[in-house]
Amino acid sequence: MKKSTAVVPVFRQRSIALAGLAAVLLLAGCASDTAIMGSGATVTASDKTRMTRSGFLSDYARLKPAPGAEGVECWRDTKLDARKYDKVLISRIVVSLVPPKDQSEPPTIDPSDLKTLTDYFHNSLVTALKPQMQVVDKAGPGVLVMRIALTDLVPTKVSDSVAGTLIPYGFVVEAGSGAATGRPAGSTPYMGETGMEMQFRDGGTGTVVGECRDTEIGRKYAADVDGSTVGAAQTWASGYLNSFQAWSYAKNAFDKWSLLVAKRLGELRGVSP
Repeated sequence: MKKSTAVVPVFRQRSIALAGLAAVLLLAGCASDTAIMGSGATVTASDKTRMTRSGFLSDYARLKPAPGAEGVECWRDTKLDARKYDKVLISRIVVSLVPPKDQSEPPTIDPSDLKTLTDYFHNSLVTALKPQMQVVDKAGPGVLVMRIALTDLVPTKVSDSVAGTLIPYGFVVEAGSGAATGRPAGSTPYMGETGMEMQFRDGGTGTVVGECRDTEIGRKYAADVDGSTVGAAQTWASGYLNSFQAWSYAKNAFDKWSLLVAKRLGELRGVSP
């Protein structure tokens, strides 16, 4: 009887965990509905310790945290007059794979995943910028050229996320593991991360007028403490659901960067983004 009594609570705990996972997977079909899940822009966080230096940008020493950019580091020419640009060219996005932090894991990514991700980022930028600037495919006077490199693409280890979910009360330990290890709060060691380096050039002269970089880390347990109750619930649900998909956090980061770029350009040009 003693053996049976000891086993039942554990069995119940695992059953609850399995039921929770089943509910999450059932809800995954709604993840793309922003009315239910929110935009997902708050389920990643900038990590300054993982900023990359790939050689894509001209001068990393002059990059500084940009006000209101949620951790993104930027520089812009003090003589820049953004109002003279009414068109934007988004150059083909390139990818630079950095050596993995865990040398036992080679830096390999499926080419079809790369195309899907770069296409997604390009479309996200187009969607964010189109309301205020014409998106063109040729450089010239009045054209702001955006050059982008994805410098650190790390997918979420979905199997580890599932395993963590199946451990009774495992989320209590996971939720605090990010801050305890120097990572963004709410992240875990198996979360995906995405680095970006972005350069802005004058389309007529080719002169570099601005540069930025950032690395975003996925947050499985993302809290929106400054938002509404509904917004906080959306953020939490989005972060949790995305931990069961390899590249969802990368797409969240792309959407966040697109919105930040559109917002900042709108401010510099004196128009509504």
